[in-house]
Amino acid sequence: MASLDLADFRAAVQNPEGVSTRAIDLHANAHDASHFLLIPQAVVTAESAAEVGGLLRASALQGVPLTLRSGGTSLSGQAVTDGVLVDVRRHFRDIEVLDDGARVRVQPGVTVRALNARLARHGRKFGPDPASEAACTIGGVVANNSSGMNCGTVDNSYRTLESLTLVLPSGTVIDTGAPDADQKLRAVEPELYGGLARLAERVRNNPDSVQRIRQQFSMKNTMGYGLNSLLDYRNPVDITAHLIIGSEGTLGFVAEAVFRTIPLLQHAAAGLLVFPDLESANEALPTLVDTGAATIELMDALSLKVGQTLKGAPAVVHDIAVRDHAALLVEYSASSAEQLEELRLGGAGVLQGLGLSTPAQFTADARERGQLWQLRKGLYASVAGARPQGTTALLEDVVVPVPVLGRTCRGLIGLFEKYGYGNSVIFGHAKDGNVHFMLTDAFATPSELERYSAFTEDMVDLVLAEGGSLKAEHGTGRVMAPYVRRQYGDELYDVMRTVKRLFDPAGMLNPGVVMDEDPMAHLRHIKTAPPVAEEVDRCVSCGYCEPVCPSKDITLTPRQRIVTLRAIESARLAGDLALVKELERDYHYESVETCAVDGMCQTACPVDINTGSLVKRLRKNDAGKLANGAWSTAAKHWEGVTRGAALALTVVDKLPEAVISLPNKAARAVLGADTVPLYSAELPAGGAARKRTLPAGDADAVYFPACVGTMFGPAGFGPAGFGPAGASSGDSGRGVQYSFEQLSARAGITLLVPEGIDGLCCGTPWSSKGMLEGQETMKARTLAALREATRGGELPIVCDASSCTEGLRHAVASETPVGGQLPLRIVDAVGFAAERILPGLPQHEKLESLALHPTCSSTRMGLNDALGAVAGAVAARVEIPENWGCCAFAGDRGMLHPELTESATARQAVDVADMNAAAHASCNRTCELGMTRATGSQYRHVLELLEEVTRQPS
Repeated sequence: MASLDLADFRAAVQNPEGVSTRAIDLHANAHDASHFLLIPQAVVTAESAAEVGGLLRASALQGVPLTLRSGGTSLSGQAVTDGVLVDVRRHFRDIEVLDDGARVRVQPGVTVRALNARLARHGRKFGPDPASEAACTIGGVVANNSSGMNCGTVDNSYRTLESLTLVLPSGTVIDTGAPDADQKLRAVEPELYGGLARLAERVRNNPDSVQRIRQQFSMKNTMGYGLNSLLDYRNPVDITAHLIIGSEGTLGFVAEAVFRTIPLLQHAAAGLLVFPDLESANEALPTLVDTGAATIELMDALSLKVGQTLKGAPAVVHDIAVRDHAALLVEYSASSAEQLEELRLGGAGVLQGLGLSTPAQFTADARERGQLWQLRKGLYASVAGARPQGTTALLEDVVVPVPVLGRTCRGLIGLFEKYGYGNSVIFGHAKDGNVHFMLTDAFATPSELERYSAFTEDMVDLVLAEGGSLKAEHGTGRVMAPYVRRQYGDELYDVMRTVKRLFDPAGMLNPGVVMDEDPMAHLRHIKTAPPVAEEVDRCVSCGYCEPVCPSKDITLTPRQRIVTLRAIESARLAGDLALVKELERDYHYESVETCAVDGMCQTACPVDINTGSLVKRLRKNDAGKLANGAWSTAAKHWEGVTRGAALALTVVDKLPEAVISLPNKAARAVLGADTVPLYSAELPAGGAARKRTLPAGDADAVYFPACVGTMFGPAGFGPAGFGPAGASSGDSGRGVQYSFEQLSARAGITLLVPEGIDGLCCGTPWSSKGMLEGQETMKARTLAALREATRGGELPIVCDASSCTEGLRHAVASETPVGGQLPLRIVDAVGFAAERILPGLPQHEKLESLALHPTCSSTRMGLNDALGAVAGAVAARVEIPENWGCCAFAGDRGMLHPELTESATARQAVDVADMNAAAHASCNRTCELGMTRATGSQYRHVLELLEEVTRQPS
């Protein structure tokens, strides 16, 4: 490999800072979801197709390999390189809906989930439906020809593609949907154009090639290049477009693509059918397919045993004494309830003749269906998360003709036993003959690699002997590149080599992927995962956490925080202290200071990791005695601290910003940006002290106003021109405590505010900073006060800030019950309002529209349905931004590092501006401040707005 000259790559991009050789950037971006690891020489964040073209030319000129990376959920090593790694996710996220959703133009950085969210309003969806839809991007779906549980070979990328805009390795940009695309390709790329024409003729004139291609692509098949395009299309430009599908970034860059969409079926019913063994499950497949089942998912005996350990597993699984059993999860989907009922009855009608081990039925209940799918989707998480420390989870997929699926699964189980791979579950898409299996091992020692090599050889023989494909939907990658020739034979393998030479004569675009002449290539560059922290050692680098992370576009994502920590430990074990020092130098800001510790990563993580827990511990370790002492003292005098903060904000609110700005910035420069908050003009004056409320009679609930309402005063009067008759600005802007108490009174609900409330707190300020001593002090005081106020747990406790509600729940969960104590029950004010207050409110005029910002805490607590219900009582139209995400204000994090909140809210702010809403609301004061800063529109607590719109004239 030639040495890298950065000048050419920097010259190819508009922003030279988009090219990095910092150690932390190289190691943080090196990992995809596969078990391979290569460290790039440079990481480039490209902003346009033209820039990618320039980078491709620079790569070929220098002889330095280049790999394109989007979501990085690839499981076969397609997105790792020791050359130049180009991020084509960050700046390629545009979606254009065409023909009322019948078609869509989309860029490679868009996730499948985001695309489907946009299409849903048109009653349409994207054809491919990979299980990783929350994180995988369109770029990866196109590159791998990904499919999923429903789409099979009918609705995948290859079949639904209409056209694409392609950047060839030469730098040429071709829109294959343009009327003159074929002529342009012939003019600007004559060798490619003529070569493809000749190649197609060569294949079509060879009956053996035609027969083999038709047989291979009658199944799901992502092994090698999509040679079916040479038979399916005549024009070289169409052949080019469809060869790109499934080419794994080795032939060019797809800057955008146009797809035909499919109808979104709103009605579904599912059932779990348990069979005595794999053979009987396999025999039932044709009958079930004939009933019109949309999805048929297979789970083997070990899968069922694992499923029995999963939280929330359905009773039908718990009741099985698993021996050789297997199960099929069958789902029907339809556009109407009537059509679904017809399908369900048809499915139920064949159950008696299937030889089931236990009775089964199909349910349309959303909760019950959710349990069944959690069983299926939880297998990967359970097995991967429980693997021994320091080992890697390798998830494979194969496909065989459906009639031999059962026999193939038995053969795989035999190989697991032969080679000692315990806990290797088999699950997958039985309807397509496509199954996945997982191996867990360190893959580090010579004996481990020899075992894996021998297993792979036997597995290859097994699958190919059954007429199958070694890759069904995960892509060839590096893991199966040495076996492409064996699957297709010499002639078609040579056709594939010719395809690669025609597109990429220099051979610099993602070499080693799809084809590799080295028979041992799949045994090289296997990554290790040294233990680094109990909180995150389960991480499998899948990247599911990245789309929901608020720091993803500015510093590190949760995956990157974890893999960089592993890189530091690996360097330490290798004695590379210079690398350790270089990584640690940048890690504190990139990982610790700019993590919002919002826990959103846990909501997306298949192995249930909250990377924020790791960051909190790192902050605890970094905190000195002075900081710990100060926060411990603050816990004992919290009333004075909150009132002091409120007074300070009130004072500076009356001063010109220029008077405050200079000394504030000077203090940050001296004491550190992570210590001194940055003042900004949109911050409000301080709020009033929390007031204790004593009911005249028995209380219905204990009310815990959050202390953020004392520190940060409320926003002013509501939307311009809105307000009930007789109201004035003096009646509004009193904050959420006033509003919640007024609403409760109107609904006939009596509240009690605990004694000493102004000195109590949920503990989140200490928890987020890792100040455990102060956290314990505050927890003890707060829980004691709440025990007394609730009469030992008899009354529910209602909190009016979602993050504080979550903080109180954590505090209560860690409480050790004494004697027969009742557990304390924590309820968020929004949930309480939806259930207890809304039914008792009078008819009222609503606002025209409301832009709503759910918080990370409301999302984690499952509160967003209640939030939507309350918002719906405020406004006739409630909209949540399409690019909604955590605002990253995170208490004081948005004041310490405003660049974090600015990055996290950038795309959401554009959505909010387009809404032109009459009002803006959330359910947490600091989140309201973050969104106010981001959008320039005043965000208020949704309960404040509800109080105003339901207020009766005096």
